Amino acid sequence: MKTFADIFKKSFLQAFDSGNITTQTILLTFFIVCVLAAYIFVVYYFASKRTFYSKTFNISLALIAVITAGIILAMQSNLVISLGMVGALSIVRFRTAVKDPMDLMFLFWSISVGIICGAGMYKIAVLMSIIITIGLFALELTGVGVASELLIVNANDTKTMKAVLEIVKKYSKYAKVKSKNTSQAGVSVIVAVKSKDSDGLLDEVLTLGGVVSATLMAHDGEVML
Repeated sequence: MKTFADIFKKSFLQAFDSGNITTQTILLTFFIVCVLAAYIFVVYYFASKRTFYSKTFNISLALIAVITAGIILAMQSNLVISLGMVGALSIVRFRTAVKDPMDLMFLFWSISVGIICGAGMYKIAVLMSIIITIGLFALELTGVGVASELLIVNANDTKTMKAVLEIVKKYSKYAKVKSKNTSQAGVSVIVAVKSKDSDGLLDEVLTLGGVVSATLMAHDGEVML
């Protein structure tokens, strides 16, 4: 007489029958994953606005989707591989810090595409990719928050630097000193500003007699509201 445990064990093992996944299914899965991986590669290339674009990270995004899909297919086909993968992946640690939150989103997107396609839910992966792309570029066009600029000024003395800060307040509704360095050669200050007239700000700062140099550069970090 079979017990409930025997019935459950048999049905559980049957779920991992390697014959359930055909060659056609494997080829179809990898084809769709490769298409979506190439799509993620292109979207990241156009969405990334950083000065130092990381091609290696972008390639990794595409290949992670393919690798993840292969893992999911293997886990579905065999119980032993499934348990082994769980044990192996539990000891994996990311050593490279993700500096940009947008990179983390793309990384999670790539892994999700691999998992969803590996599970055979191709329509969900395609629809999710389309929605993410639309949301990514649509939200980028919104005017909520404007990235600050960095004003770097080198002056001969502290008195001149105080005059510079007064000019900054006139041209910016918000200004915050990020760094200040004083030496025998003079004073150097980095100020985060949201300038209403960048050219006018630089021109007036340079009219001060004690100013040696002034530079205004774009900054993609902190956003001033």
